[in-house]
Amino acid sequence: MAKSLYIHIPFCRKKCIYCDFCSVPYQKEIARQYIATLSRQVDNLEPGFSSVYIGGGTPTVLDIALWEKLLSALKRVLGGGCEFTVEANPESLDEARIDLFRKNKVNRLSIGIQSLSKEKLRRLGRIHSRDEAIDKVHLACRKGFKNISADMIFGVWQEKLDSWKRELKQLVKLPLNHISLYALTCEKGTSLFKQVKKKETTLLDEKTAADMYKYSINFLPRNAFPQYEVSNFAKGGLYCRHNFNYWENNSYLGLGVSAVSYARGIRARNVSDINRYITIAKEGKTPVVSKEELSPRRRAKETAALKIRTRAGIDFSWFREKTGFDFLPLEGKALRKLARDGFVECAFRSGIPEKVNLTKKGFLFCDTVSSAFL
Repeated sequence: MAKSLYIHIPFCRKKCIYCDFCSVPYQKEIARQYIATLSRQVDNLEPGFSSVYIGGGTPTVLDIALWEKLLSALKRVLGGGCEFTVEANPESLDEARIDLFRKNKVNRLSIGIQSLSKEKLRRLGRIHSRDEAIDKVHLACRKGFKNISADMIFGVWQEKLDSWKRELKQLVKLPLNHISLYALTCEKGTSLFKQVKKKETTLLDEKTAADMYKYSINFLPRNAFPQYEVSNFAKGGLYCRHNFNYWENNSYLGLGVSAVSYARGIRARNVSDINRYITIAKEGKTPVVSKEELSPRRRAKETAALKIRTRAGIDFSWFREKTGFDFLPLEGKALRKLARDGFVECAFRSGIPEKVNLTKKGFLFCDTVSSAFL
């Protein structure tokens, strides 16, 4: 059985210009049918998940009655000590929803703050204010949430390093336990991509964006948020267990439009059209539209590409036990080149390499490292 359950809520009040996730405008009747569908699917699951993550979209746009239905269904499948995360946006996170989450065993909030700069929020097309974001973090804390995460974006066009430094200084003063930082990317099919193509927007230069990241990975650990993965920082060891399950390439189940599942070497993706998803589910058919069966070797290489993202790196004994492959025969050629380029470093015991980690330079070029292992 999969350790982790992901549920995709695709509804948004407004799609951000940089977003390439599966999302649709919020419509009450479609949302009602969709949540009824998900609840029926949850009813058929075996209990015992160690993590549940509800993402989007903007899950908190759902009406309270729909949340009550979904959370009621989910209670049965939560394992002991389950990490239960809900993504939230400041403009739709309120006292009633927070109280409902607390009552129904949600114990982690991931709040999409994205920026504490009024001008940057405007450029990104966000519909909440800086003050609203700060107020909602404090509200969640007062209401008893002890595990609150914030998502932030850096590297936005016209952004300056000094302004990003100011945002981080404000951020670490909030009652947060976890921070995720993401460099702005220009994905094909987004409004941002079209603006850049038409030369209406000029993206920030790579050097400035890199300087922002380098500053972040030095500043946050000095302010009680040690880095445990390329984009993630946690206070008091409260790393995201759900995401760590991905980075260790363990099995997971995805419910909802466009959600991905992975088990026994098979990766499956659900249909991305919400009306089709609802119809297929009503007919008792599978919403899966594509499947890929990975060879043991491919699974091992993907495990390397994912686990290297973590501060813990890859222990070769763990890797052999996890995949059945010895790391050096499988990845030795790539490892030697990455080490020469200064992206990774090995730890040795009695002259024999036993572990590999990213260097500071490697964290900056993690996608290069991951790609080399695939």
